[in-house]
Parts: sequence; structure tokens; C-alpha cells
Amino acid sequence: MNAGTQAAPLPRRVAARPRAGLAAALLHRLSGIALALFLPMHFIALGTALQGADRLESFLGLTHNGFVRTAEWGLVSALALHLVLGLRVLAIEWFATRERTALMVSLCVAAALAVGLLFLLGGA
Repeated sequence: MNAGTQAAPLPRRVAARPRAGLAAALLHRLSGIALALFLPMHFIALGTALQGADRLESFLGLTHNGFVRTAEWGLVSALALHLVLGLRVLAIEWFATRERTALMVSLCVAAALAVGLLFLLGGA
């Protein structure tokens, strides 16, 4: 290299930040795990229904405390989140589009929270 020429500056490294696609994949998997953890309770409820209406009513009586209601809200929100993020994955595969990933993930989370809020306001 000549003394009068300078080497091109090296590109600056940008600090690592989470990407929207990674966040969406993580949320999708975590909501799937939450749904899988719910399945045993669902099967227990179905089993008590087979044992008669009185057994089912006594089991459903457990659902009237605050912790279980909060867990139900979390379950409904997780189901909605899993659904909309799954639809996002299908849209990526079918339409080969990856633009505005952060916006799409934000819309998916907002839709899931809206469904959870409707569940709470519905008095379920």
C-alpha cells in the first residue's frame, strides 16, 4: 500500500439484539408447551364427566377461585397466541413473504392479548 492511501475503515459491529423472528419462534414454542401442560387437566375433566354430572360439578367447583381463573386466562391467551403465530408461519411458507416481521409479531401478540381480554370481560 502507498503511504498516501488509507485502508477502508472496518465496518462497526452492531450490538446483538433479539430479532423479531426469533422472538416469534420462542413465543410459539412456549405457548405450545403451555397448551401441552394443560392437556392432563383437560383429560381429568373429561374423565370426571364420564363418572356423572355430580362428579363433574364438584370438579368444576374448583375452578371458581382466583388462581384457576388467572390460569384460564393464561391458557386462552396462550391458545390465541399459538394460533396467530402458527398462521404467521403458514403465511411465510405459502406466500414466501418475510417483510415487516416485527410488525407481524407485534400484531400477533396484540391479537392474542385482545382475545384474552375478551375472555376476561366475557365473565367466563
